[in-house]
Amino acid sequence: MGSVSTQTFTGGCAQGEGEAAALSAGSGVCKWFNVRMGFGFLSMTSRDGTPLDQPVDVFVHQSKLHMEGFRSLKEGEAVEFTFKKSSKGLESLRVTGPNGAPCLGSERRPKGAQKRRSKGDRCYNCGGPDHHAKECQLPPQPKKCHFCQSVAHMVATCPVKAQQQQSSPGSQGTEEQSHDAPSQSSE
Repeated sequence: MGSVSTQTFTGGCAQGEGEAAALSAGSGVCKWFNVRMGFGFLSMTSRDGTPLDQPVDVFVHQSKLHMEGFRSLKEGEAVEFTFKKSSKGLESLRVTGPNGAPCLGSERRPKGAQKRRSKGDRCYNCGGPDHHAKECQLPPQPKKCHFCQSVAHMVATCPVKAQQQQSSPGSQGTEEQSHDAPSQSSE
C-alpha cells in the first residue's frame, strides 16, 4: 500500500505542476452573465496576447470577479482573465477589467435582493397598509376577529363565519356534522 500511496502523491504533484503550466491569460468581452445565478460566459478574443480567429467561450463564476460589492458582469463588458482547462471546458480563475482594473459589473440585481412588501402586508394593530405593528404610532388597539372585524369575538368563535360555512354546501362545518351524526347513532 505504501507504493500506491507514493504513486498517488507523486501523480498529484505532477498534476499540480501540469495545472500551473496550463494556466493561460485571455482577453475578450462578457458574452452573458446571469446575475441571479452568479455565473456566465466570457467570449475570449485573444489568448496570451495572440488574437484568435474565432471567439472561444470561457466559463465565469461571480467568485472569480475582481471588484467590490455585488459581483456581476455586464453583457459586452471588456475583460481580461486567467483561465485553465477543466473537465467541463475552459474555466476562468481571475477576471478583471482592462489593464487589471476592477470589473464594472451589471446595474441589474437579482429580484430577491430588493426589499419589497406584498400588497397584503398590513399593520396587525390598526390595519394600516404602510407599516407593521411594531412601527405603529397608535397605542395597542383591541383585538378583532380576522373574518368580520368585530371586537366582540375572535375568528375561532365568529358567528358570521360559522353561518357562512353552514349555508355553503360541502363546507367543513357540514362535513363535521355529518361525521358526528353516524357515530352517535351507532353507539
